[in-house]
Amino acid sequence: MGSKLPEYPVRMTPAASFDDLDAMDKALHYEIKVVSGNANLPLGRRIAQELDVKLTDADVKTFSDGEVFVSIKENIRGRDVFVIQSTCPPVNDNLMELLVIIDALKRSSARRITAVMPYYGYARQDRKAAPRVPITARLVADLIVAAGAHRVLAFELHAGQIQGFFNIPVDHMFAIPAFIEHLKGSKLLDNPDSLVIVSPDAGGMERARAFAKKLNASLAIIDKRRPAPNHPPVMNLIGDVVDKHVRLHRLLYSRASCHR
Repeated sequence: MGSKLPEYPVRMTPAASFDDLDAMDKALHYEIKVVSGNANLPLGRRIAQELDVKLTDADVKTFSDGEVFVSIKENIRGRDVFVIQSTCPPVNDNLMELLVIIDALKRSSARRITAVMPYYGYARQDRKAAPRVPITARLVADLIVAAGAHRVLAFELHAGQIQGFFNIPVDHMFAIPAFIEHLKGSKLLDNPDSLVIVSPDAGGMERARAFAKKLNASLAIIDKRRPAPNHPPVMNLIGDVVDKHVRLHRLLYSRASCHR
């Protein structure tokens, strides 16, 4: 009972240095991969060009019956993959394409999958605004997580609480710095008193206020009461816009046209 336990020599392993970790990373063939869906293929090519990487070869197509088919033509095992895919109109087609791409990457043993979504479809359905209606923004988040995404990179979400719908990390990016840099190169800021930032509704007031503060511009808001979705609203303007340059800070347009 009183005998001592045998002593064994303990070999101490030195802590790994940054050089060792870098060598280990290279040994694992760590490399960023960029995969683009069909929602905006030119954007995917441009992002890959800015990152100085080749756009990953992938076959993303639709069968005659409407089914989405995805085939990754390169080895992405153990790679960090970014999927560039907006869920813009046609929203359902692009959303399904995003989910199938993520599933294909997961089954190809990608180390981490990040869904890059410049536009988050169904974002306006983020709460129960009436009885017996869904919270579809949460449903979309659940679908993306279930498909196998490890991270989401979103831009200008309709409401910040959408980040809480995910149980994976969400990077919420804002476009205000880019707009400010663009406007600084124009003549509008020669006289900030002549510039007014207008929020088209109460929901956009916070962003419009931040925008106006950065530009030292005045602020106005449109009091909008919409009788039904996609119907012309009844509007009143709060603020002074007479003889001023107006910049309308709007997050989502449901019926607007885009002229290139």
